[in-house]
Amino acid sequence: MTHTDTIVALATPSGAGAIAVIRLSGLEAIAIASSVFTSISGKELPKQKTHTVHLGHIKDGERVIDEVLATIFKNPNSYTGEDMVEISCHGSNYIQQEIIQLCLRKGCRMARAGEFTLRAFLNGKMDLSQAEAVADLIASDSAASHQLAIQQMRGGFSSEIKKLREELLNFASLIELELDFAEEDVEFANREEFQKLISKITHVLKRLIDSFATGNVLKNGIPVAIVGEPNVGKSTLLNVLLNEDRAIVSEIAGTTRDTIEDEITIGGISFRFIDTAGIRETTDIIEGLGIQKTFQKIEQAQVVVYLFDAEKFHPEVSGQASKFQVEIETIKNKYPLKNLVIVANKVDKLSEEGIKNLQSAISNLQMLSAKTGQGVEDLQHKFL
Repeated sequence: MTHTDTIVALATPSGAGAIAVIRLSGLEAIAIASSVFTSISGKELPKQKTHTVHLGHIKDGERVIDEVLATIFKNPNSYTGEDMVEISCHGSNYIQQEIIQLCLRKGCRMARAGEFTLRAFLNGKMDLSQAEAVADLIASDSAASHQLAIQQMRGGFSSEIKKLREELLNFASLIELELDFAEEDVEFANREEFQKLISKITHVLKRLIDSFATGNVLKNGIPVAIVGEPNVGKSTLLNVLLNEDRAIVSEIAGTTRDTIEDEITIGGISFRFIDTAGIRETTDIIEGLGIQKTFQKIEQAQVVVYLFDAEKFHPEVSGQASKFQVEIETIKNKYPLKNLVIVANKVDKLSEEGIKNLQSAISNLQMLSAKTGQGVEDLQHKFL
């Protein structure tokens, strides 16, 4: 791959739209654009100032392809650090391809995936972490992932590391100077300040390492596994959270055989909800495989929603409450790092006394009715 030639590519998503942007970058970007662009005011693109926009026509010989806006960016003040031109044309697929093919015939080549950002990195316009953040910013679909990407693209922790590196190099040079004067028994570097710097660097690196898991979750969505026995309303809860009939709901126990996943955004944070097969003893091979998958999803999840049927739970029955508590403790002990949310479903079928008895029997209980939507909003706030 050579980085001296001029590249061209569609900068907007492929397909028809109101407008499309075609980007050129390289040594001959402005000259090639000038050869196919005729300004309405008669201006020549190479003679115009950087960061200026010009109205005109793209022509193939005498044939007018489209009326466009051409924006000039002269090096080094451009995204790639090279001469760049962005052509804003009408978003017809035909027009887009005609302009790109015309630029190719004039001496451009098609840009490879990510090549504009690669050139920005090679020309010192951004570091590797900022280059990576460009893709994250484009893919961001929630306020949290967007904020994370924009902070990184603006040099969030790069500047912090750079500053620490400079301090460390300064101390290293002072220690090397001491080695040159070892026989003189002279100290140039303050040992106490050096220890403080080492501790500070260690703390920053640990914080960056710890933040990786958080950043990855915010970028890809927080996985939430909805688990419980068959027919307690897991699929109904998924449907009401997504506000669509995503999972099949049936009175027949064991309807869900495989996991069903979908994403929603709550409070600017993306959550990936996973409906799982009901946990029970079964001789059905297919259902058994689904239950195995349930435990795999619990392993992968950050949050586990344990759902049970409030109508079938009777605290007054001897041993039932204690048996339930044992089941919950077993889950907590098996998955100590998971955030466990215990949810009683179908509370719309309980009396006020029944709800009070349930709340007194189980601590930190979330009450809801997936069928009526009662308590669903409170459950969403529980995730934030």
